[in-house]
Amino acid sequence: MSKILVIGSSNTDMVIKTEKLPASGETILGGIFLMNPGGKGANQAVAAARLGGKVTFITKRGNDLFGNQAVGLLMREGIDTQYIVKDLDFPSGVALITVDSAGENSIVVAPGSNGNLLQEDFPSVIFETGKFEILLLQLEIPISTVEYSAVTASEHGIKVILNPAPACKLSDNLLKHTWLITPNETEAEALTGVTITDIPSAERGAVLIQERGVKNVIITLGETGAFVKSENFTGLIPGVKVNPVDTTAAGDVFNGALAVAISEGKGLHDAVVFANKAASISVTRMGAQASAPYRNEIK
Repeated sequence: MSKILVIGSSNTDMVIKTEKLPASGETILGGIFLMNPGGKGANQAVAAARLGGKVTFITKRGNDLFGNQAVGLLMREGIDTQYIVKDLDFPSGVALITVDSAGENSIVVAPGSNGNLLQEDFPSVIFETGKFEILLLQLEIPISTVEYSAVTASEHGIKVILNPAPACKLSDNLLKHTWLITPNETEAEALTGVTITDIPSAERGAVLIQERGVKNVIITLGETGAFVKSENFTGLIPGVKVNPVDTTAAGDVFNGALAVAISEGKGLHDAVVFANKAASISVTRMGAQASAPYRNEIK
């Protein structure tokens, strides 16, 4: 069993399925409406747990129905929720998601309590227990909390995996304490200024990120696969071709699966092959956490 700590967001996703995404100022009639548990942190925690990871999740949720439901669902997935904090000032996070007939999506997030998750909400002793091998982070919580967590975990020998989404400016201090970073094309461009259009541009971007202190870089390229730049391997690992229904949380499933594979001792090449399979299954299903596959489905 792996030992993974995930610190990040928990949201309730409100999803409308429609033929096309609306243009600016346009009103369109949608189809099916779904309300699902989401949030990048919670999505990645669930994905890792379903794939065999022993997961502890830290988030901040509102004192409301959405928050209560989220914790209950996480516990049902076998995730350790003892460090989840209840916020008495802000409501739980909500995401409004539109999904078109090709499976592409448009998302707006109201962070709520996620934006109030502070370093004093969880004790630094968490990183000192020797309980965790991997810390998995995203950027839907305050960047100061992300940086504090990464630095503290790294100093205690924990491998820090950073999924830099949604894209924002990152300090060199955060990056030099990051063992592995997993941007998509847009996030990689935000970090480097390099527009990622092909494998050579992906490699140029990865090199620039490494120059800022990150040891390993994986740039995810959608159905094309993932470009890996590490000490032992450089190159594209192809994705698995499927007919997508909903790409929501595909990146989260990829990151959760990646954390599990690495914690089980797989090298980055094999870990990405495993994560690509998991993500390819997720896009054939509607929803965020609901789309995360179980271990037997990967096999």
